[in-house]
Formats: sequence, structure tokens, C-alpha cells
Amino acid sequence: MYIIFGKKTIAAVLSAVVLMTAVIISGSGIYHNASYEAAADANWGLSFQTEGAAPTGNASAAQLKEYNAYYVGDTSKKKIYLTFDAGYENGYTEHILDVLKKHNAKAVFFLVGNFIETSPELVKRMVDEGHTVGNHTYSHPDMSRISDKAAFENELTKLEKLYQETTGTKMKKLYRPPQGKYSESNLKMAKELGYTTVFWSLAYVDWYNDNQPTEDEAMSKLIPRIHNGAIVLLHSTSKTNSDILDKILTKWEDMGYSFGDISDITK
Repeated sequence: MYIIFGKKTIAAVLSAVVLMTAVIISGSGIYHNASYEAAADANWGLSFQTEGAAPTGNASAAQLKEYNAYYVGDTSKKKIYLTFDAGYENGYTEHILDVLKKHNAKAVFFLVGNFIETSPELVKRMVDEGHTVGNHTYSHPDMSRISDKAAFENELTKLEKLYQETTGTKMKKLYRPPQGKYSESNLKMAKELGYTTVFWSLAYVDWYNDNQPTEDEAMSKLIPRIHNGAIVLLHSTSKTNSDILDKILTKWEDMGYSFGDISDITK
């Protein structure tokens, strides 16, 4: 299970000053409208305040950039950056790759060890078709609870090694914290290891296999909240995402958006 939006926890860090906190309940989960120093431990959260505009994160783009971390791209350009999180293969990735190929859209697939071990051919296809495989850790733990650098590094390097053994190429240094849980020390350690941390500016509750959103529910979240520079997070385990992907990409293209390369943001 992937949990993206949760109640914010604030560590007892003196430099973490909460300026504004509001909890907004919506059909896609709990969003936090907060601005505070990135030193606070937290679950990544978003507040959508204006339709069609980038949301506010619980750390600003400027604060995150200090740690080589990002959640949104250039908001002056109608570019969308597609990312998929995958803890395991659920039978939909092949179709997702077909749709991405149809739209000439490149994506980042943030994978864990189980996916690479059980679906190496799909991983190779991702690489062959120009997609990027990012590091979602080997075992998908709560990384915010890991303060020891060696343990933190092991979760990333173990996946790097597995990826290189599987594809024959080195993994790009893109990291997404499992469940969006992070701490200032995590961001620092990832940066020291040469990683760019990639959060997101658009997602919805799509990860419950036994309670998948309807097509209408999914579209009602994804269409009005799309925005310039959006880093979109979808789970490739979602049947709904597989079913609507061609339709939603077509709709976004009709709205004037094109699909960018995440390296445009993180380089």
C-alpha cells in the first residue's frame, strides 16, 4: 500500500517554524496548507488553492532546492512531467508503456526491489523506450525513521546494484521517498549521495487495489488540478490509471500541455 497524503508530523526541531497550518479535506485525501522550514520532518502534502495553478507544498520549491529536491517544474511553461511509482507489477505496466509510446511521452518509473526482481523484462523495456528508472528504495521502508547514513545509503545502493545487474546500465540518481515521508536529514543524505529527491505536485488516491476510483472520479481530480510544470504521480498498479491513461494524456494535450523530461527540472 502506498500512502501519499497523511497528517503532518512536526519534529521537535528548533529551526522549524510553522507559519501557517490548515487542513483541507477533499475527495482525494487530506491536504496540508503549510509553509515551514524544510528542517521539519513530514509527510509530503499539498494544498490546491486555485484551479489550474500549482499547489502549495509543505516546503517551498526554494527550500527544497537547497537540498537538491523538487516538487514542481517551471510554472511559466505548459510542460507536464509524468512519474509512476511501482512497488510490484500488477499487470498494467505493459499497457501503460504502450500508451506512453503512442503519445511519445517519457516518464520516470520509481521502482522498488520487488518490481525489478520479478519483472526484469518490463524494466528493460522502460530503458529501451527512453524512460528513466528512479530509486524508490529497495524495500520501501519509512525512510524518515532512518537516521543512520549507512542504513539510508544501503536502501538506495542495494537497488542501484540490482538495477545495474538487470539492465547493464547505471541507475540515474533520482530518488522518491516511499509514502512521501522524509526528514531534513534524509534530504541532506540523499544530496550527499549525489541524488536528486523528486516529490510531486499532482496525485490522487489511486493505490487501493480493492477500492479503485471510477474513471469519472479520477478525471475529476486530474483535469482541474493539472498546471504548468506539474510533476504528476500515478501508481502503475492502478487499473483505473491503466484504463484512463490514453484519455487523460489526450485531454492534457488538448489543453495545450506537452510532456517534458524530468532532467529539464533536475539538471
